Amino acid sequence: MQTSLRRRSLLAAVAALGAGTPAWAQEYPSRPITLIVPFPAGGPTDRHLRTLADIAGKHLGQPIVVDNKPGAGGTLGPGTMARTARPDGYTVTQFPMSMLRMAHMQKTAWNPLTDFTYIIGLSGYTFGVAVRADSPYRSFSDYIAAARKNPGRIDYGSTGIGSSPHLLMEELAENAKVTLNHVPFKGDADLQQALLGGHLAAESGASGWEAYVDSGQMRLLVTFGEKRTPRWHGVPTAQELGYGVVSVSPYGLAGPKGMDPAVVQKLHDAFKKAMDDPRHVEVLRQLNQDAWYRSGADYARWAREAYAKDKVLIERLGLAAK
Repeated sequence: MQTSLRRRSLLAAVAALGAGTPAWAQEYPSRPITLIVPFPAGGPTDRHLRTLADIAGKHLGQPIVVDNKPGAGGTLGPGTMARTARPDGYTVTQFPMSMLRMAHMQKTAWNPLTDFTYIIGLSGYTFGVAVRADSPYRSFSDYIAAARKNPGRIDYGSTGIGSSPHLLMEELAENAKVTLNHVPFKGDADLQQALLGGHLAAESGASGWEAYVDSGQMRLLVTFGEKRTPRWHGVPTAQELGYGVVSVSPYGLAGPKGMDPAVVQKLHDAFKKAMDDPRHVEVLRQLNQDAWYRSGADYARWAREAYAKDKVLIERLGLAAK
């Protein structure tokens, strides 16, 4: 009798294990989730993800708390998470494209393809070059002409070495056969204050400059999409000016490697619902960004392809680690 009872108990336990989702995953989340934003508060990435996190948290039934960890061109926060966070779904991060580039440019303590769990693709940026309203550069051609006359003396700021605003400008400079002086910053807020304070000739960045352009404090010289933006339709693209550079730098969310697939799916589903929410659609409109939805599997596949492609670009620009 006791043997029969033990056998039935053992069979029940095995059946429970084979049923799929563990109990802890079924209960997830039972406490607040931390979302690392690897740029300072107030910039376009922070504005976007704070809204998205607020909406997704309501679908998950727990708040998602934004933790700004800027530095190293957007790689400090995600890199720290990969090395220190448990893969339990309670710490996730924005995964900027600089993560796929920095590993080519210097030795890192993390691998962008194997040390992360890709959750969902979200959006991409509108990049542009802006100057102060009183700048002598009335057009991007004026700016490039000044750089041609003064090699290495005409500067621009970006959100860090290896960031998309940095690399697209270096690629453009190479195509235009000019040498520019790059000045890295931690994030858009610091960068814009330096430009407004007269400490820079120009800034290369995402649409965090949009309020200053719309208010007349800055002048937008060029954008880097495949076509002109509806919001600043009078501003030409680098492509149409003949510089051959197109960049939107897609990004999404990732967690530490080894996350439970059931937890990843819950996070994906909550953020996908949040992406379709009218509040989120409006924030993207304000930032002049488009949605870039990818499932976790599609996002990981895209990352592998982008990683290989960027290796070629970084080596061509002479920025690869020695």
